[in-house]
Amino acid sequence: MLKSSDTTTTSTGSGSCSPSAYSAGKWSYSPRTNKSSLSDPSKDSLEFAGFQGCASSREFLWHLAADQEAQYDRFPAVSSWKWDLSSTSCSSSDFRSLDAEKHKEEFIRELVERGGWLILGDSITEGHFFSISCSLYPHVVALPDYVANPYFDRAWPQNMYLNPNSPLIPTLTFPPGFNITQTPLITFRRIDLLLSTEELVELHREKHLKGEDQGQGFELFSDEKVWTLSPTEYLPEIFLAPLPKANYANLIVSTAGHWTTTLFSGYANEPTKEGIERHGEGLDGLIDFFGQAMEVWADQVQEAINKDRQGVVLADGKGRARRQVLVRAYLTGHEDCHDHRKPWTKVKPMKWNWYNWGSIWKYNDIFEKVVSKMQYPDIHYLAIERPARLRPDAHATGDCLHIMAGAGVLEGWTEYLWHFISKENPNLKAEKGMRVYSGTRFQ
Repeated sequence: MLKSSDTTTTSTGSGSCSPSAYSAGKWSYSPRTNKSSLSDPSKDSLEFAGFQGCASSREFLWHLAADQEAQYDRFPAVSSWKWDLSSTSCSSSDFRSLDAEKHKEEFIRELVERGGWLILGDSITEGHFFSISCSLYPHVVALPDYVANPYFDRAWPQNMYLNPNSPLIPTLTFPPGFNITQTPLITFRRIDLLLSTEELVELHREKHLKGEDQGQGFELFSDEKVWTLSPTEYLPEIFLAPLPKANYANLIVSTAGHWTTTLFSGYANEPTKEGIERHGEGLDGLIDFFGQAMEVWADQVQEAINKDRQGVVLADGKGRARRQVLVRAYLTGHEDCHDHRKPWTKVKPMKWNWYNWGSIWKYNDIFEKVVSKMQYPDIHYLAIERPARLRPDAHATGDCLHIMAGAGVLEGWTEYLWHFISKENPNLKAEKGMRVYSGTRFQ
């Protein structure tokens, strides 16, 4: 019997396109249209991006960066760049672009027949969900309907289902128990920190407030709004939920953006707006705590997978497979992003280090080191942030952190995640020729 401890986790892989090889590409100009300007925001922004439409209705024009006329001059150029892998070790015939209808159909087929995706993170990840809903349209539908009811809280789950009218349906083989209208292909949940605030307060008390006063009067968090949830809730109730409620094969997470001394005010070491002195450990101290928190998170996630006796249900009598977890490197913002109109060829240093942007690489480095340990064989770190780092021109209209759909950045995340899941994951070797799921691996 092959057990979890018999394999190690790697983010470099031995396949055709490792994360590092993918990240070594470059942005190449590749327009999809002869149009030279944007006149109809809803229609033209989709055409420029190569989308037939978008299943998600949440903040539609905002996600497409077509909500402010003052920035219409970005189009169509901003949507006319492709991540070019021709100079890398990635095989162009093996790496599939969702611009091709046949690849879109292959992706849908794998989500149905080999299990869906549960995507957890902050509003950057929410933008990724929106982008996927465009890439897979019209074969998917998304709920809730934000046109009919725009008042859903950000914590509300967003689900992508197979469109009952998709012409693919007669060609698909469904896992036993799969329900087209009940079983999501992809779900997004807004979980900013991956752990609950209560868990983080307790962890901080345990690690940092030992002593006589036990931190009396100390407050770890400010009153800044944050959406998060405990793994003790989202792992058993969502990720591991059985059919027909769910059939997730992959948990995809990303975090760091809300790990600031504004939210974690107990770490702040600069005066308040009122001039009150604060003497926290600063951002470096918070980053150390982030590492401790991610170890707790990784322990809980790996333990949940180890104890999962069901696995993801495969179609066509192929049994079950062990679920997997992917950590996508977090993305920093770009200062003065709206002054840019084309990609960079190399990442440029920041001038002001807004928020925690100048330290995002430290969070990513720590998270990668944590989950690369041998005790986490089912958690994989994907350092694929470089394409986005080279796109200061690709942000939403209202800020310089969120990335617009259709510029190729979010779409590249989807394509690489799909590639890694289906071709690069080292644990795929454990599946080959194995039919019976044992609850620890395959037998």
